[in-house]
Order: sequence, then C-alpha cells, then structure tokens
Amino acid sequence: MATDSWAQAVDEQEAAEESVSHKLTQRELTSARPHDKAAQSLLNKLIRNNLVNNPNQVEVLQKDPNSPLYSVKSFEELRLPQNLIAQSQSGTGKTAAFVLAMLSHVDPNKTYPQCLCVSPTYELALQTGKVIEQMGKHYPEVSLVYAIRGNKLQRGMKLQEQIVIGTPGTMLDWCGKFKFIDPKKIMVFVLDEADVMIATQGHQDQSIRIQRMLPKNCQMLLFSATFEETVWSFAQRIVPDPNIIKLKREEETLDTIKQYYVLCNSREEKFHSLCNIYGAITIAQAMIFCHTRKTAGWLAGELSREDHQVALLSGEMQVEQRAAVIDRFREGKEKVLVTTNVCARGIDVEQVSVVINFDLPVDKDGNPDNETYLHRIGRTGRFGKRGLAINMVDSKMSMNILNRIQEHFSKKIEKLDTDDLDEIEKISG
Repeated sequence: MATDSWAQAVDEQEAAEESVSHKLTQRELTSARPHDKAAQSLLNKLIRNNLVNNPNQVEVLQKDPNSPLYSVKSFEELRLPQNLIAQSQSGTGKTAAFVLAMLSHVDPNKTYPQCLCVSPTYELALQTGKVIEQMGKHYPEVSLVYAIRGNKLQRGMKLQEQIVIGTPGTMLDWCGKFKFIDPKKIMVFVLDEADVMIATQGHQDQSIRIQRMLPKNCQMLLFSATFEETVWSFAQRIVPDPNIIKLKREEETLDTIKQYYVLCNSREEKFHSLCNIYGAITIAQAMIFCHTRKTAGWLAGELSREDHQVALLSGEMQVEQRAAVIDRFREGKEKVLVTTNVCARGIDVEQVSVVINFDLPVDKDGNPDNETYLHRIGRTGRFGKRGLAINMVDSKMSMNILNRIQEHFSKKIEKLDTDDLDEIEKISG
C-alpha cells in the first residue's frame, strides 16, 4: 500500500536526519524526496477548506490574443476549452476546474471510459476522487473507478465507468496490457501534480506512454505547483500546442516584512532570546523553523514548560496527523507551531504574524536557501499586513548565511538586542 511505503520513506529520512544532525551547522536536509513532495501535496489538500486568496498576478501565454483566458484570475473561472499547462498551488481551485472539464465532456449514455486523470500517488488519487464524487453527486448517471494498485479486475472485462482516476503504472496497464480501457475513446486527459510526478522514478515515462495512446482530439490538461525546467520540459512532451497559465515569480516580495537577527552563542541562548521576545510583544500566532526533528522536539518541550500553547509538526507523523495539527493551529488552539522545513514546506496559515528562523535555511551544500527563506517569512506579510521575521544567528557560518541572504534580496536585516525590552517593543510598532 502506498501509505506504508510513504511511512517507511519518512522513517528513513528521519533516521538520516538524526545520523547527520551533528553536521547540520554546515547543511540542512531540505532536498525533498518524491514521497515528501507527494505527502506535502496531500497535506495541503487536506488542510484547505476554502479557496486561497493568492496575491500573485496570473500570466497567460498563448496563441490567441482574443481568448477569454487573458482575463482569468483563478482556476475556478476557467472553462478549459483547449490544451492547457497551468501552474497552481493547492487551494486555487484547479481540481474543481479540471473536474468540471471532465464532467462537461462526459456523455452519460456511453458506458465506457471517456476521461482519465493521473495522480502521482494512491492518496492523491483518492482526494481528487472525493472532489469528483462531490461535484458529480447531481449527475448520478456518471460513475468513477480508481486505477490503483490493489484494485484487481478480471481479465478481459471492459470498464463501464466514464471517469477513471489513478496512478501512472496501473493506468498504463489498464490501457495497454489488460485493455480494460480503450484509450482511443478518451476525450479528456488530466495529469495532476506534474512536479511530484517527475520526481518519482518511472512515472514520467509511464505518463508519456499513456498520452501517446490517446486520440489527437483528446483535450490535455497538465497542472504543476512549480515550473522548474524539468517540469516545463515534461509538460511540453505531454501537452501539444498548449495555452499556458502561470504565476509571475517576481510578485513575491519582502516589502511588507520587517526583518531582524539576534546574535546568540547556543541553542539555550536562542531559547532565552525567544522568551524575551514573547515577554515584550503581543504575538497572535508564530511559526518557528528548526533544522531537525530533535531540535524541534526540544524547543517545543521548553516552550510548553514556559506555559506556551505549542503545536509540533514532526516528520514521523502520518499526513492525516499533520493535517490535524495544522487545523488546530489554524483554529487558534495553539499559538506557536514548531516545525522542520521538511514538514512545513508549502503550508499556509493566514493569521501568522511572526516567523522565527531558529535555524537559518540552507541547501544540501550549506549555501543559503533563498527560496525557502522567502517562502518561510512570506507567510507573515500578507493582505496588506505588516509581517515580522526574526532570525537566530549562533555562529560565524550562520552570520555569513544571513549576510548572503541580505545581499540576495537587497534588504537590510537589522540587529535586535533581545536583552533590551524597550528595543523589542519598538519592533512591534
């Protein structure tokens, strides 16, 4: 079962994290395995209960300047009439958009598969299936089947369900080896979570092989949270002559966020500084990032002893457990969320007013991870609010990392003396 393999991968990662924790003054384990990316995507789906208000501008790249696609601002506005490559974070309405596209193409009087949707994991396929079932509940003639490992069908049978959702390997077998599906009758092909897909060995090749079986007039829709070169190359192989919708990267900004750093000599001094900050200013909710699960666990324990309401995100948790922790934090039942970068990648909680880098983000080679820094502290300066980011510096190396982050963003990070309560109070103004 996919859940078991995911849990095993997390255990392996956490073991590796612990075994190299003494080296983490030089590097942080931020490079995500495919399991992490899939788990993160599933986590974001589980914790979204409404559409995200994304401040980034939508950029439309396509052939026809008269197309209504030029004016769309969210995926819910799309009617998806043509082939599409689209960048989207969780919560922008893209699942509803492609489910609508599938439901609108289905002829309920034809009892054979007409739409295929490929997801990178069993769990993500089930999540999409729930959306299809919910949106299609007033369309009882249309049915759904899951092409996932463990769903065994009798050889020689032909599927009668109009929509098939599943993972690439099983979907390929059902189209090719077992012929449960006639790929030439498919009207819509959706490839979701493309960036997760290409990070998983074999999925990229399987997806391309499925696409090659489909008719020329089949509508192709591909979605990805990120648009690295590898994703773009894959997307162009899958989707011919596409319209392209992506978020403009330059929209991300630090202009509304005040940044500070605190000089310390040990993790105990960092904790002391943290307590002084909490003692001097009112903090609605805060996220605190640590290098390792071990440090995160220690810090959460220390904060709890100081009577703070603390939530801890830990890598050995199942995705559903992580979602429950985040929901409690979002509801305000805990005011502080302590986490490692591996666990918190991509999580948005809108009422966070302060982000604290207990450890600065670095890549696997010990260089500043500027993108992670931006995403971490960018959680605080949204919707016109002023955000606050505080960085703990405990060595020459971390001071060097901080200086390079300043240079990269051309934004000065001011020094903060946490033993001076008056000075701390000023930063909250």
